[in-house]
Amino acid sequence: MASAVLPSGSQCAAAVAAVAAAAAPPGLRLRLLLLLLSAAALIPTGDGQNLFTKDVTVIEGEVATISCQVNKSDDSVIQLLNPNRQTIYFRDFRPLKDSRFQLLNFSSSELKVSLTNVSISDEGRYFCQLYTDPPQESYTTITVLVPPRNLMIDIQKDTAVEGEEIEVNCTAMASKPATTIRWFKGNKELKGKSEVEEWSDMYTVTSQLMLKVHKEDDGVPVICQVEHPAVPGNLQTQRYLEVQYKPQVHIQMTYPLQGLTREGDALELTCEAIGKPQPVMVTWVRVDDEMPQHAVLSGPNLFINNLNKTDNGTYRCEASNIVGKAHSDYMLYVYDTAATTEPAVHDSRAGEEGAIRAVDHAVIGGVVAVVVFAMLCLLIILGRYFARHKGTYFTHEAKGADDAADADTAIINAEGGQNNSEEKKEYFI
Repeated sequence: MASAVLPSGSQCAAAVAAVAAAAAPPGLRLRLLLLLLSAAALIPTGDGQNLFTKDVTVIEGEVATISCQVNKSDDSVIQLLNPNRQTIYFRDFRPLKDSRFQLLNFSSSELKVSLTNVSISDEGRYFCQLYTDPPQESYTTITVLVPPRNLMIDIQKDTAVEGEEIEVNCTAMASKPATTIRWFKGNKELKGKSEVEEWSDMYTVTSQLMLKVHKEDDGVPVICQVEHPAVPGNLQTQRYLEVQYKPQVHIQMTYPLQGLTREGDALELTCEAIGKPQPVMVTWVRVDDEMPQHAVLSGPNLFINNLNKTDNGTYRCEASNIVGKAHSDYMLYVYDTAATTEPAVHDSRAGEEGAIRAVDHAVIGGVVAVVVFAMLCLLIILGRYFARHKGTYFTHEAKGADDAADADTAIINAEGGQNNSEEKKEYFI
């Protein structure tokens, strides 16, 4: 008895589909045909996997391309379904009424479809089906990237005071995946603290930066920079710091040009004060003494005509604003009119307590006193030395003169004749 040859799964599916298509009303033919072919996919027989596809990552609002590819085509039917298992394309026919899906290519080896204006709701698995014997199925995952909707930076205080610590916040809203926030002050990167909040598959990231400001930070930008795969390059926003600081004071000698202050000359000093807000008043005072009567004050300028040694002293320039006050000192030393060498530089520096860089006249006076004392000691020693040698000379000069009968004999005895005389006396005796 001859054995019967059973039809393959694809042959059965084709036969059933043909009967159904002939018997059903025209409006139901396509739907019934798709249903029967899907049922035929449950009949397993045949070779290995021959259907391939790739995952797709796309930015929201752009175009995603789905490609169902067949390596060895046998003219089997290719079908594309959405995550809800609704048929998008059956061969080159689109049953799904969504005009965003467009056929790019259809052949026995590929079904290629584009999806325009992709939104977050389009994410998920899309299925490629190939009605071979047995039927094959492969899926591609569409991942939608959503860039931050808005990037905002907020500074706790519009205007800060030097030395103060302020809070700066940056928020990147409604992104997918969560963004990475980096902080910069000028070109220097700083470290902030970030918090992530998830809502309906979207992420909002807030980063907090605690910043201690200095006067050098005035006008420097604080930058919030966002890194996200949906953002080409780097998205950033910035705010400029406004920092108030107390005055910085500097004294400049405008006359005499050579810097040597001598008796009878004139002296002119200019006080430069810079701060934020700008100091509106600059004053001059003389430390530990009254200002000379012939001194003239004109705003930041101090003018003293016909200098004399009574003008010696420390002159202070003071400036203040709403942040604080500061000063700088200038030490004046008037030289004699015969002085030709340059004096020590009168350096001045601003400070709260009036720190002074100047020549310490007390030290100079001490050095001079030591030198004078050493010279006096040397003179005393030399005087005693010369006095001692002079007495010895007089003593030798008098030797022999007491026994001399006259002046000639005294001279001879002083030159050594006395010994000869004594020798002669011993000779005659």
